Amino acid sequence: MTQQLPPQCLRLLRLQRGVIASWQAEPAGLAARRMEALVCAERWQRLHYGVYASFTGKPPRGAVLWAAVLRAGPQAILSHETAAEVEGLLDKPSRLLHVTIPVAQRVKPIAGFALHRSTRILEARDPVLLPPRTMIEETVLDLAQGASNIDDVMSLLARACQRRLTFPILLRQRVEMRARIRWRAEILEALDDVADGVHSPLEYRYLRDVERAHGLPTGKRQAHASQGSHGIQRDVFYQQYGVVVELDGKLSHADRRLQDNRRDNAAAARGLVTLRYGWVDVTELACATATEVGETLSRRGWPGQLRTCRRCQARV
Repeated sequence: MTQQLPPQCLRLLRLQRGVIASWQAEPAGLAARRMEALVCAERWQRLHYGVYASFTGKPPRGAVLWAAVLRAGPQAILSHETAAEVEGLLDKPSRLLHVTIPVAQRVKPIAGFALHRSTRILEARDPVLLPPRTMIEETVLDLAQGASNIDDVMSLLARACQRRLTFPILLRQRVEMRARIRWRAEILEALDDVADGVHSPLEYRYLRDVERAHGLPTGKRQAHASQGSHGIQRDVFYQQYGVVVELDGKLSHADRRLQDNRRDNAAAARGLVTLRYGWVDVTELACATATEVGETLSRRGWPGQLRTCRRCQARV
């Protein structure tokens, strides 16, 4: 039966993972009543009001996403968690189907959908990728606006760049294009840090609350602490003083400890001192950690002096 459809309809179905909307039928050379006939004959199925699948059975995720954007209308685009899922920014499918529509469009609530309205939908839409979605930079910033704290924002920015989905300079351009954006100053500062090699909220906290807040020298991020390009990558490397700082926000398992021991032994063999810190050390005990790092650097030639931060002063 599918082979008997008009060629333009077949092309559209191939493009849209076998899904078509009633508002697309006439341009595709297909009568709306024929789609209903195919559903009645149990050759097709209705996925949403006015949206049909040219197959039966459970639709694959790609067809579900196409059906969502088609159900919301001709100008709709996937956005937020759903756009992030498609791009590989999130590892699990979003529970709700997030779709953005023009602010003037009137759409009644749809079960299982999260509808967002935007005045910048044409500006935010990716000009190439299908199904229609927000550009990855817009997706990242949309999710950042809904984050509960700056650590989650930092994690999002770092993940997007670490996975090579975008780059700090492109995210910065999109921030500057938005008239209103939550945490503007913090996001711009965080993007500078990501560009310098900060890969996680823990590394960001170390940079902000340990290193900068206490006047420590600026270490190299994601640096190779040996000669050549095959050295072990270190979280923070104070190369001039031979001090390495490793940051781990996860609980250490046996295999992880073995890997850490090998890294520390390799550093010791080259005369490097390794300091290793976790989440509590960098957040709740940031001042004590800064003192320890500062003393280690001083013993190895750092001429600077540790300064007190607001948290240190509050404890005096």
